[in-house]
Amino acid sequence: MSSFKSEDAQRRFAAYCLFGAVVCVALGFALGYMWLNSRYPMLKEPVFQQFNASYKKINNDYLNGAEAKDLLNGATAGMVASLEDPYSRYYAEEKGNAYTQSYEGEIYGIGADIREEEGQFVISGLTKGAPAERGGLLPGDAIVKVDQTEIKDQDFQGLLNLVRGEEGTEVTLQVERPGQAERITITLKREAIPIHTVAGEMLENGIAHITISRFAEKTADEFQTTLKELQESAELKGLLLDMRSNPGGLLIPTLEIANTLIPKNKVILNVVYKNERQTVTYKSKQQKEWTVPIVVLVNGQSASASEVLTAALKESAGAKVVGEQTYGKGVVQAFKQFKDGSVLSLTEAQWKTPGGTWINEEGVAPDYKVELPAYTKLRPLAIGTEMSLGSYGEDVKTVQAMLKELGYASQGIDGLFDEHTVAALRMFQTAQKLEPTGAFNDKTGYRLLELLKEKLHNEDTQIEKGVELLSS
Repeated sequence: MSSFKSEDAQRRFAAYCLFGAVVCVALGFALGYMWLNSRYPMLKEPVFQQFNASYKKINNDYLNGAEAKDLLNGATAGMVASLEDPYSRYYAEEKGNAYTQSYEGEIYGIGADIREEEGQFVISGLTKGAPAERGGLLPGDAIVKVDQTEIKDQDFQGLLNLVRGEEGTEVTLQVERPGQAERITITLKREAIPIHTVAGEMLENGIAHITISRFAEKTADEFQTTLKELQESAELKGLLLDMRSNPGGLLIPTLEIANTLIPKNKVILNVVYKNERQTVTYKSKQQKEWTVPIVVLVNGQSASASEVLTAALKESAGAKVVGEQTYGKGVVQAFKQFKDGSVLSLTEAQWKTPGGTWINEEGVAPDYKVELPAYTKLRPLAIGTEMSLGSYGEDVKTVQAMLKELGYASQGIDGLFDEHTVAALRMFQTAQKLEPTGAFNDKTGYRLLELLKEKLHNEDTQIEKGVELLSS
């Protein structure tokens, strides 16, 4: 043990200790400040002071009060919106969960298709064997209450959020059924409901017609299953790959399908990141040679991953493309999901075709430009549109054109809902066992669309051209 021999030595030691403590505090503060600025770079921005002051002011003084998380979620959404990029988005909490769930192979719900009709949410279809069908719900039932929530003020996404939930949990629906005065209450247990993105049929001459509606988590598996089933049903002589109105989706299942159809080591696409600091080239990993000719069907709503596959098949596999110029979405988003479910989907790269073509805002050109019948170009009618005697405008023209295509031609004036239009619509409603009011509503509109869809099935000029090419 040592001891100090003088008071001066003691004072010097105390001064050194104090100086050291001050240095340590200053150093700690400086390091802490640098760490904060590194971790939260927004703190360095002068405008952050305005953000912080506004946040405090709203929290303290806003008349109706505010939730902190709503303010911050709104600020994040606004920050992403300021990029003015239509593909970069921020989805808060449940909307984020819904976003990621849409790409999964299944959702947790009751297995009912729902559409908005006359201000109500009406069940339009049921998944076979799912809780909704087993529990006794019927097409035409109108949902009026979910658990304790009346849904008259809900939007469509709000309704879905109420009906969907964790697997095994219960949900109670109150519905109004046509022809019954009292509401019906049904309690169902949520289950995993598969999301199907691939459908197939065998056409004449051994041509497999496979439709991919979007690229989700299990799309590649569905494609392989559908292809195998069709190959087992008949000798495969051609593949008609239908990606019309496919908005895209996940890249991995797109690459997996490309690996089946494109020769090994042929380029599928090149992904180029910010400032060209990195380029990733994806090549086919085909294990079994594909020898069957391919025709791809696309239109102006075929976008993103569907354009990736279309361009790769065209340039690296010699496939013929039929239809219309595609949408032209040549950028790539990566999404990050946070602990509360919120999702940031951010554009991080752009891609070019195997031949080195940038397609953003340009699209993929078809080898054979083929348009569908004119009635497929009719402008859509918004849900809730109502028209009757005396109405006029573009919506009236659309209804008149629909009726004419289905054999209910009006001799009246285009764009005017006159007595001739009333009579034609009433004839249609009577033939379809709808209430013959002579006025247009959602029920009439849905039935018109259903019949036009059936008509197109027999008059699909793009499929006809595809079959012709594969049969020659």
